[in-house]
Amino acid sequence: MMRRALASAWTLLTLACGGSGEAGYEGGGVVRGVRADEAQITIEHSEIEGLMPAMTMSFDVVTPSLLAGLGEGDYVEFHLVREGEAFVIDAITRPGGSGAAGTSGGGTASATDALLGVAEPAPDFALVDQNGDALSLAALRGEPVLVDFVFTRCPGPCPVLTGIHRDVREGLDADAKARVHSVSISLDPVYDTPEVLRAYLEARRLDTTGWSFVTGPVDEVEAVVAAYGVGSVREADGNIVHTLATFLIDAEGNIAKRYLGVRHDPKTIRADIEALL
Repeated sequence: MMRRALASAWTLLTLACGGSGEAGYEGGGVVRGVRADEAQITIEHSEIEGLMPAMTMSFDVVTPSLLAGLGEGDYVEFHLVREGEAFVIDAITRPGGSGAAGTSGGGTASATDALLGVAEPAPDFALVDQNGDALSLAALRGEPVLVDFVFTRCPGPCPVLTGIHRDVREGLDADAKARVHSVSISLDPVYDTPEVLRAYLEARRLDTTGWSFVTGPVDEVEAVVAAYGVGSVREADGNIVHTLATFLIDAEGNIAKRYLGVRHDPKTIRADIEALL
């Protein structure tokens, strides 16, 4: 019940990888939100055999056109394929036609999860980085900040997300790189101590100039995660199912852009940063 409640409140992208997924997976459920501009749909779905139990979660779609005409309350059937370490919907149908099993009659709905949106003030945080040094968002005011949420024992999507942000930084010129800070907040503060974070970065040979991986007391980290509306659920095996969300914060401390999932071109994020600069 706790897992389902959390999944209903937050946009979740599964980190579980059951089977090869070469032929894909079939699913069905009721639409709980549509974000066509972010190519995302939230579905309260039944069990997807061989992949995940019944829950409410959001999925990337391969193209926003798949979401045309869909609205909250519509019953849909969909096909999932594996794309790297994530699963995306490449086909979706509404078997009952317009308004089937729903209340919207096929209108466009907004997803109702807790993630902060564009133009909202970014919540402050005061944590410690991989070197044990204090870092707060307030201290970075006056320059763009790219914030994401990862953890070192993540089996797949977190390294993919980190790789995207590495490519973003590597593509910036020296002046721009010096004027933007990246912050990766650990979702596993008990395990991810500063020493563990430092070893993780050294093992991956990441250039952390202007890039902080931060952690802190469990209650303080959980408060930050909740303030951004980022959902995370620890499974029985210790894995953490969580929202894959990145926030680009402007110099005034407001959210300028939000990126969900791992299907983002580093060039797009880099262009958004350069526009702020």
